[in-house]
Amino acid sequence: MEEKKLDINTIIGFVLIFGILIFWFYQNQPTPEELAAEKAKQEQVEAEKQAANPVVEEEKAAAPLNMQDSTAVANYQGSIGAFGFTAPQEGTTVLENNLLYLEISNKGGQIVEARMKQFKTYDSVPVYLVKEGNANFELNFSTSDNRVLSTEQLYFEPSVSKNGDNQVVSMKAKVANDKFLEYRYEMKPDDYLVDFTVRSQGLNGVVNGSQPISLKWNLKGIRHNKSIQYENRYTRLTYNHEDDKISKLSEGSDDEETEEDVKWLSYRQHFFSSILVTKENFATAELTSKNLVEEEDKAAGFTKEYTSVVPLKLAGGEFSQNMHWYYGPTDVAVLDQYEDLGLVDSIPFGWGIFGWINRYIFTPFYTFLSSFLPFGIAIVVMTILVRLAMSPVTYKSYLSQAKMKVLKPEITELGEKFKDNAMKKQQETMKLYNKAGVSPMSGCVPALLQMPIFYALFMFFPTSFALRQKSFLWAEDLSSYDTIAQLPFNIPFYGDHISLFPILASVAIFFYMMMTTGQNMPSQPGMPNMKFIMYLMPFMMLIFFNNYASGLSLYYFVSNLITIGIMLVIKNFIIDNDKIHAQIQENKAKPKKESKFQRKMREMMDQAEQQKKLGKR
Repeated sequence: MEEKKLDINTIIGFVLIFGILIFWFYQNQPTPEELAAEKAKQEQVEAEKQAANPVVEEEKAAAPLNMQDSTAVANYQGSIGAFGFTAPQEGTTVLENNLLYLEISNKGGQIVEARMKQFKTYDSVPVYLVKEGNANFELNFSTSDNRVLSTEQLYFEPSVSKNGDNQVVSMKAKVANDKFLEYRYEMKPDDYLVDFTVRSQGLNGVVNGSQPISLKWNLKGIRHNKSIQYENRYTRLTYNHEDDKISKLSEGSDDEETEEDVKWLSYRQHFFSSILVTKENFATAELTSKNLVEEEDKAAGFTKEYTSVVPLKLAGGEFSQNMHWYYGPTDVAVLDQYEDLGLVDSIPFGWGIFGWINRYIFTPFYTFLSSFLPFGIAIVVMTILVRLAMSPVTYKSYLSQAKMKVLKPEITELGEKFKDNAMKKQQETMKLYNKAGVSPMSGCVPALLQMPIFYALFMFFPTSFALRQKSFLWAEDLSSYDTIAQLPFNIPFYGDHISLFPILASVAIFFYMMMTTGQNMPSQPGMPNMKFIMYLMPFMMLIFFNNYASGLSLYYFVSNLITIGIMLVIKNFIIDNDKIHAQIQENKAKPKKESKFQRKMREMMDQAEQQKKLGKR
């Protein structure tokens, strides 16, 4: 059992230490395109002055725009980007339903505000995924006269309509009435998914077909949780590519990748996600993630900055891409509704069998329990049922420890007898195990069988949306740490507060280790110091879990209490040490047939012993 604790806490320590790598690298200097846009904006003012002359306006309306005409280009650069005939207008258009509020700007035609209507942050502020310029969506392309234009600087003309019960907003940047670039948004009632189409019409000859058109999506994740370091640990760029393969950029440091055949891009902000889905996969995608959080910066407002650059295909000089925007919770109950898009795979359930157990066993099981029980009580009940289900494994492990305890005097005697010959001591010890029918590894196998359960639960509690902002006893939010005292200073790796649930869990683990590691396990050459581990494991729990979800610490506390209770029952009412001793003596009296593996090991030890003797001569 103790090796189980060692393994899981080693994993926990690894994730936590390397999950808090410190980087701050962000540049905000104007690019050549931005300088050109500023110049174009000044020229726009001159164009608006000329618009006061009706004769000039009639001439403009009567003749198509010649992109090769430098005078016309100069007059229509900037916000209208050589596309529109009318003066640009500032303003926004709103799309909203009962779940989601979106605000779309005329400038750039992009979403400039995305707000969740049913959720609040830890400090009771509405949850925003897009706000005050933290996100940008633009197309960059070359015109037929080889000028590079960005839709970020274009002004779009909005129109609002209905498609059945759906709301539709069309944003068009026009060259003429029948020549335009369009962003089309369609929102359904009570849905976080918004249909999004980008297309051009009549721009063949305006857009340079020999140059690629790139879609660029940039977003800085807005802080939503009490602990920004903890939130940042589960904030990550995830993407689907190459036949539904799910990959992620680093959660703790700057990272970049170039991938092919990308189906969707998820900018996860722990419990909320901004996802761009395409119906026809992007051929390639250049992805970057920058960490914006420093450990000491408790008041930081952003977690990570994500950027994706993907090409759009041209067909006959035009382009069209059907996509979806998802702005909503990273909640399995919601994302499961989009099964055909596979968005539920953006949730970090864990890898391999661990993720499978989390997704298909613990998540639905806890959802069922919390549907009629308080959320904290549901954790306690789930913990009890899990430990009872694992009690046969606990019994096997404890039985192995009991057998080892019976053999301990004989092992100690062998240690004294061959204290100057480690090889001989190991040989005789293995012979004793073989005669007694005891394997020193038999206690490890049950522990290994429990590892998938422990790791799946380790991933379940920090990422379960059902626990978000749900209170229990003194914990205000089971998805974040509980606080019983605020410290006037910050302790590295520990934090600036004291959480009670990790303390209780540490005490329970200490007593559990006392019952197992401290008394029953003999010390073996080459094995780690069990008494050191007895103190190390509770200390790791106390330090690392101080900033983890209180629901996870609650689980470990209850789990270890139940395990201690089960082991006391096994020790006092099930296992009879005298019977075990008699069985071992009976096994020792029986002739034992060596397996091929045991024979090979014995031969290797004998050869090593012979070589050692020859070396002394």
